[in-house]
Amino acid sequence: MVISQITLAQALRNYSNEFLNLGVDAAAFGMGKSVIASSRDVNSIYWNPAGLSNIEDYQGALMHAEYFQGIGKYDYGSFAKPIDGQSAIAVAIIRFAVDDILNTTQLIDNQGNINYDRISLFSAADYAFNIGYGRKLPLAGFDIGFNAKIVHRNIGDFASSWGFGLDAALQYQTKKNWQFGLMLRDITTTFNTWQIDQEEFERISQTVPGQNQESPETLELTKPKLQIGVAKSITIFRDFSLLSELDLNMRFAQTNDIISTSALSISPALGIQLDYTKLVFLRFGVNNFQEFRNFDNSESISFEPNLGIGFKYKGIYIDYALTNIASASGTLFSNIFSVKLDFLYFR
Repeated sequence: MVISQITLAQALRNYSNEFLNLGVDAAAFGMGKSVIASSRDVNSIYWNPAGLSNIEDYQGALMHAEYFQGIGKYDYGSFAKPIDGQSAIAVAIIRFAVDDILNTTQLIDNQGNINYDRISLFSAADYAFNIGYGRKLPLAGFDIGFNAKIVHRNIGDFASSWGFGLDAALQYQTKKNWQFGLMLRDITTTFNTWQIDQEEFERISQTVPGQNQESPETLELTKPKLQIGVAKSITIFRDFSLLSELDLNMRFAQTNDIISTSALSISPALGIQLDYTKLVFLRFGVNNFQEFRNFDNSESISFEPNLGIGFKYKGIYIDYALTNIASASGTLFSNIFSVKLDFLYFR
């Protein structure tokens, strides 16, 4: 019994499958990823699958982003369709990868000779395959949703893993345009089971004496995470409307979030969207508030600023976002592009 508890504690991770926390859709990035309450389209399969119940026709979305000055490639595609007037289903695929990594473990042979022909290339890639379902509840204004995900990760020929997890979500909208959302991610403690290539591991473990001697753990369990949001949309002047949302992103662990205890950490996110006749959109957002200690032992707070614009022509939405994923350094800006098609406008 004691051994089982120790093994479980070692397998649980505060940070696991982190590529699934990056987000999707440039429109959402422009709002600082604060869309848990207001998401009501094909991208709800990621943000809040309860929002899928508002889809009236086929919808599709694509996104591309590059991180760390183009080193990391991030791609996403999704498709959704209504089942009836009360429910809808969606599928999505996410890939985050660093390609063409130099494998220099065999650069120097046993005699100490350097041979550049022994250098090879490999990729470290993470994949998620999602299927989501949203349905309107008999209680007016309430929607519920679920998301099942299969996770596949591989590190060249060295290791690969498969995993599975579930998300559950809820949304509520009032007649006065208040919107509320709840998203519980990884309610099953999403797991990853790794398979290690022992032959490759032996080569690596013997490359540097005294280093990398222990075989890595083969089981990871991702702790659940909770997100809640509240949004309000208003008409501010004739053809201009404003949508604002505040989200609270919670982890059941102690982290560097600005609100952090041994049991729970909270990081807020705030987004604003101004639109003109639902055709042109301007977005601002801040998120990922972190507290960190400087070299001089002083404490600072960092956050990610976001800016976005969007255009709609009939059923075609084109969105762009500029986000600073590491504001402490001030240099790591990422460009995010996405497109969404709503086939309702082409009938």
